[in-house]
This record gives sequence, C-alpha cells and structure tokens, in this order.
Amino acid sequence: MFHLVRQFEREIARFYGAPYGIATDSCTHAIELCLRYGGFNNVTIPTHTYISVPMTCNKLGLDWEWKEEKWNDWYLIGNTNIVDAAVLWGPDTYLPGTFMCLSFQYKKHLSLGRGGMILCSDEDAVRALRKMVYDGRDILEPWRDQNISTMGYHYYMTPEVAKMGIDLLNGRKKFPAKKWSHRDYPNLSDMEVFK
Repeated sequence: MFHLVRQFEREIARFYGAPYGIATDSCTHAIELCLRYGGFNNVTIPTHTYISVPMTCNKLGLDWEWKEEKWNDWYLIGNTNIVDAAVLWGPDTYLPGTFMCLSFQYKKHLSLGRGGMILCSDEDAVRALRKMVYDGRDILEPWRDQNISTMGYHYYMTPEVAKMGIDLLNGRKKFPAKKWSHRDYPNLSDMEVFK
C-alpha cells in the first residue's frame, strides 16, 4: 500500500515544482528531520509562527534565538536552508536548493487532518530522509531482513492519508488558498513556556 504514499509524493512535488517529495506525518516532524539531517545547531525562529517550531528546537537541544520577521506564506528558518511553508499553497512555488516543509493539517488548503511533506532537490537527501521517516529502514524491504544503520523516527504518512490527499488534490487545485502571514500567529516570545 505504500505505493499510494509514493504517488502522493510525486503529485505534490509536481504541483509545487520540486524534484522530490518525502511524505511525513506532520510539518513539525518534517522540520525536525531536516534540522537533524542538516546538523544545524544555531538557528533563528520568527516570533510569530506555530508554537511547535521553537518547541522542536528545544527538543533537539539547539542553540536558537527569536527574530522579528514579517513573512507571508513561508519563511526561512534562519541559518539553514529549511523553509517552513506549512501554510503555502501554490503551483511552482518550490524554492530551489531548499528543504521546503509543508503541512496538510486540518486548517490547511489540502486538509487531510494530519500530514506533511519535505520538498527538496537533493537525491542523496531524499534517500537519507526517507529512511529517517521509516524507522531507519528501506520501506521496500521487510525490516527484519535489513541491517538498519540509520536512526529512524517513525514519522511516516500512512497510505490511508496519502490516498485521501490523492483524491482531494485536483479539486483543491481549482480554488485559491487563504493567504497566511506572521499576523495570523501570536508573539510566542511572550509565552511563559519560552521564558
């Protein structure tokens, strides 16, 4: 059934104009995997974003700081090539050379309840990130038959969610998406959890 996940990855990558897509169970986990893969230690995060982004930086033990940024539809996580594009919807909007992280959470234009994707152009990164998504294993072989050498995180998209995405995608392409910006989020630096 994981062929449905591969199909969804190809269709989303084609829509955004990216060479590759790696489906995940959430945008937050997509960002986390990219931070882990890139080995980033020192990053900046906009004060106005979704709360899981700085929480992920804390979880990973990163040295991170707030930055004031007025962004629309996407922003670059400072000192990285990772784009938080959780709210971006549009054809051919992939930023070449980046790891662009998407969300299919219930408030997003392609609402699947849960799910995310990493768009990228690096074939080596695709192989590595895909293994990280699937518990360090190659999904095309039974895990018991593999000598797993990659740390994995069990962040995969289920075939059922991918099938829902495939079924809804063409219909969603016909309608314009809401435009999001920093104004849609509170100032997280004021929250007690980050003091």
